[in-house]
Amino acid sequence: MKKALFTPMMLAFLVLVILVLLPNKWIEGMIPENRIDQASTELNPFMFQGKYVQQKMLEDKHFLPIYGSSELARLDRFHPVNYFKETGEDFTPFLVGRGGTESLIHFLNFSEHTDQLKGKKIVFVLSPQWFQPNGTDESHFAPNYSSLQGYDLAFNKKVNPTVKKMAIQRLLTFSPIKNDPMLSIMFKAEITNDPWTKRGAAIVRPFASAYRDLMVKKDLYYTLAGGTSRNREISSKVNNMSWEQLAVQAEQVGKRKSTNNPFYVSDYQYDKIKKMVPSLKDKKGKASYGKSPEYDDFQLVLDLLKESGAQPLFISVPVNGNWYDYTGFPKEGRTSYYERIKKQIESEGFQIADFSDHEYDPYFMKDTIHIGWKGWVYTDKAIKEFYEGKEISTKLNQ
Repeated sequence: MKKALFTPMMLAFLVLVILVLLPNKWIEGMIPENRIDQASTELNPFMFQGKYVQQKMLEDKHFLPIYGSSELARLDRFHPVNYFKETGEDFTPFLVGRGGTESLIHFLNFSEHTDQLKGKKIVFVLSPQWFQPNGTDESHFAPNYSSLQGYDLAFNKKVNPTVKKMAIQRLLTFSPIKNDPMLSIMFKAEITNDPWTKRGAAIVRPFASAYRDLMVKKDLYYTLAGGTSRNREISSKVNNMSWEQLAVQAEQVGKRKSTNNPFYVSDYQYDKIKKMVPSLKDKKGKASYGKSPEYDDFQLVLDLLKESGAQPLFISVPVNGNWYDYTGFPKEGRTSYYERIKKQIESEGFQIADFSDHEYDPYFMKDTIHIGWKGWVYTDKAIKEFYEGKEISTKLNQ
């Protein structure tokens, strides 16, 4: 009986040793050539929290990365990945982000790819909801945090030291970093002159390096395994249309899918909150997105992109004005965000497509917070102009 149990345990141990000792180049050689294309719309967390896929994507001029959060998963026919595929553009959008992917997570991601970002055009979709009075919290940060990216930042000597120290001070407030003894002491050694902390960091550094190497290998195996394709709504109806015609079609689609409420929210999304709606009326009377630690977190992103030589276009998404009015969210609490974020971006010399004047535009939003059918049409136009090096216009007839 003991022998029967011992044999599979030994085999499992040998397999594990082989997987660990297998050279990374061999694993990379087994990854299918089309894996990066497949990953472009999968929104796979393993890809966001890894390194290999994004590195290869950024090195390929064929891809235009679009960074954001949960809005990226709304893959209707007007979504950039579907629209540009149907119209046959010479670039492929690559989606990076999911719910809770806010500025600090994007900063960690960008810090891992500073070499690949130089001269690279990217699109970054901003969500007003990131800019809560207390900033991002554990429930948003922890599920999206990548240990590999955290350790890579600790070893990264290319990020501006001032920016790196500011990022570390912020990161040390979150439990995934505080509870990691090796990473936390290495981070603390970066921002203190205490000799005991620095000595401790020097001791754990070789072990941290070995641990990072294991995470790099794990990332390669995840890449080799691949992800799961998402359902996409690709329609030939969007082809050969002017932007105005496309917006009319988007309105028609939105109208068909938003029939049971006065907020122009899709029936599918509204049904989820329908029972709570009466209790939410006028409950946000003191809310505002005008002041938040998220602005400082976002500044880290801007600093890193500027230092790396990236060429970003920022998409400023509005809120659903009808819904926000219903909940009593003050108008000035929204406009203060729009104005502040626009000024912050433009002060760094970056481009922004500001759609804040579409709060009350029917079907611009798909629900209470996410960009939708008509909003994607405006976004597609801005992305096309940006990619072609033209002046960005937020009007469809220009």
